[in-house]
Amino acid sequence: MAEQFHFDPDTYLDMVRAEVPAYEHLQQVVADATEAVAAETVLDLGTGTGETLRRVAGRHPTARLIGIDESDRMLAVARKVVPGADLRVARLQDDLPEGPFDLVVSALAVHHLDAPEKAALFRRVATRLAPGGRFVLADVIVPVDPADVVTPLDEGYDKPSRVDEQLQWLRDAHLTATLQWQRGDLAVFVGDRNEC
Repeated sequence: MAEQFHFDPDTYLDMVRAEVPAYEHLQQVVADATEAVAAETVLDLGTGTGETLRRVAGRHPTARLIGIDESDRMLAVARKVVPGADLRVARLQDDLPEGPFDLVVSALAVHHLDAPEKAALFRRVATRLAPGGRFVLADVIVPVDPADVVTPLDEGYDKPSRVDEQLQWLRDAHLTATLQWQRGDLAVFVGDRNEC
């Protein structure tokens, strides 16, 4: 399994905070967006060092937590940050853990997938959501105005998409999709699965 060789788990959070000025607010929006769901099960995609899962767990303290990331080194840090979580080495392109999940969350990970991989992931997420479940996606996007690009990206590794594309892929996965928040080249999307 390929490791994220250029990310050092010990300095990753500091690097992200330096490169993504709205990082703390983005994480706040993600956690806030989960509150509409009484979650018993949570899946975190691209767990990294566990920051998103930690914040979501704070809103849902009795929920069973599962997280996936391709880097076991990153998950080693996350295991200290969210000690009760079931953290697994897996790629976003792999089959997702068995659900159903009341919440699926992801922050700053999905932009590493190309367009067809994103659309396929959204379909897989939809199949893992419980009726009434919610997918909260926070990520780097391609903004309408190029002047809004502030997040440094690595060509070939980072593959952000436009807001309208991601909303359409969420809708194509039969989720009710909304743009929750956007600032510059960052956005938070919500995809809800209907009760039936």
